[in-house]
Amino acid sequence: MIRERAAATLPGLLVLLVVLLALGVLVYALVTQAFGDSPGVMITEALLILGACFLLLGVFVVNPNEGRVLQFFGDYVGTAKTAGLRWANPFYTKKRISLRVRNFESTKLKVNDLEGNPIEIAAVVVWRVVDTAEAVFEVDDYQNFVKVQTEAAVRNLATSYKYDAHEEDQMSLRGNTAAVADHMKKEIQDRLSKAGVEVLEARISHLAYAPEIAQAMLQRQQAGAIIAARQRIVEGAVGMVQMALDMLSQRDILELDNERKAAMVSNLLVVLCGERSTQPVINTGTIYQ
Repeated sequence: MIRERAAATLPGLLVLLVVLLALGVLVYALVTQAFGDSPGVMITEALLILGACFLLLGVFVVNPNEGRVLQFFGDYVGTAKTAGLRWANPFYTKKRISLRVRNFESTKLKVNDLEGNPIEIAAVVVWRVVDTAEAVFEVDDYQNFVKVQTEAAVRNLATSYKYDAHEEDQMSLRGNTAAVADHMKKEIQDRLSKAGVEVLEARISHLAYAPEIAQAMLQRQQAGAIIAARQRIVEGAVGMVQMALDMLSQRDILELDNERKAAMVSNLLVVLCGERSTQPVINTGTIYQ
């Protein structure tokens, strides 16, 4: 693989001043010799003027957070990253590569999750070029490479997780956003490392069930939420009933046989688990009537 290396360049302002000064002297001398009888000297001065003009072609500008990849007839020479006016061999080709941080948002992809349910997913990736040589020479078009590989990574990620977890210890796209984002960032980075690209952040920007099953899955989520709520209510009610029986027994407030305990448990569960407020019934007789 071709790795980035620093190119040997000169300060462009200094070279520009020297060449312009030499050019001025040569033009003055050529004009002076125009009235003389030294054609050989005139030709030499004219060639020197052309050479000085050719040297000016080596002056180029490097903007902040930018790199210039230098090539000499197809051979990679190096990358100039020092901002400002620089000078290099005029025969070098100088390709501009931006080193700034960029955002890429993938399109909404329709894929199947781990359970086979069709979902829509999109992601935002923050990235930048860290190796200009790899970005230019290892892939054909590094920007298109980032786009294609990101979408491929998002598709693969969606098939590795369920959209929504129905148990607490399961990973899901909707319930474990931080872990999913870390996984996505690592997978995208593995795919883009050969292009000299560093992934700074990757996040899911859109996540939803496909329209054809959205209504059915909404009902499933509602049913799951109701079941989970009922389960917690029953667990709490059983604990409260146990606590009431223990306190009655410890404080010797009332002695109940098994039949009366069963009736009490039944009544407490109805009161605690019912959706509506219960109507109390006052017993005016004895405990057994």
